[in-house]
Amino acid sequence: MPRLHLTLLLMLSPALALNAAPGETVILLHGLGRTRWSMWRMEQALRRDGYHVVNLTYPSREKSVEGLARDYLAPLVAAQAAAPRLHFVTHSMGGILLRCYLRDHSIPNLGRVVMLAPPNAGSELADALKPTWLYRTVNGPAGQQLGTDGLPRALGPWPAGAGELGIIAGDVSLNPLFSASLPGPNDGKVTVASARLVGLKDFLAVPFSHTWLAWRAPVLDQVRTFLRTGRFAPPVPAPGP
Repeated sequence: MPRLHLTLLLMLSPALALNAAPGETVILLHGLGRTRWSMWRMEQALRRDGYHVVNLTYPSREKSVEGLARDYLAPLVAAQAAAPRLHFVTHSMGGILLRCYLRDHSIPNLGRVVMLAPPNAGSELADALKPTWLYRTVNGPAGQQLGTDGLPRALGPWPAGAGELGIIAGDVSLNPLFSASLPGPNDGKVTVASARLVGLKDFLAVPFSHTWLAWRAPVLDQVRTFLRTGRFAPPVPAPGP
């Protein structure tokens, strides 16, 4: 299907009517160098569906991923222990933060997880940039861990019994300079191949770039669908000639 046609079909998809069960909670985890504002539109969409939404800002550039999991994610998960189901929606490094936490802890009430553009196999872009002073200064300790030989690969597959995982990857880049370091389809920071993870339930590639993936209306609808059903909606077939 031509990319433009697929984009139009996604944009014109009807709004969903998916209501959460009482007390269901979603934790939103933004990516490296971002704040809760980058997940604001996701927060509003899920609140309209009836979820209790916790949209966390954490100092992503000040600590290692392990330190962030310990100091920010662990207390947040503990505070939601009474929720009947606890879901997660993550963007970019937020997915690695959650995987790091799940390596050492279980979440008894874990429901479903949607990761947006996670560098699950590490990023070749981080490989290229992390030796530079500017990258180290801007992205801090966690940024140094995101290469293809770093923490993401060491975390292993999605843990068995950890809840259903859906992953959405972008395959359009607005930065040809960054994409020159990335093999294959990519969103300007993470390749489609790197986003995949052994143990996932469903996977979807969409024609959007990395930074504002969580603001795209078709992505919002797909996240809402997965949280309610455990599957993404299938692409709408192109009309015949």
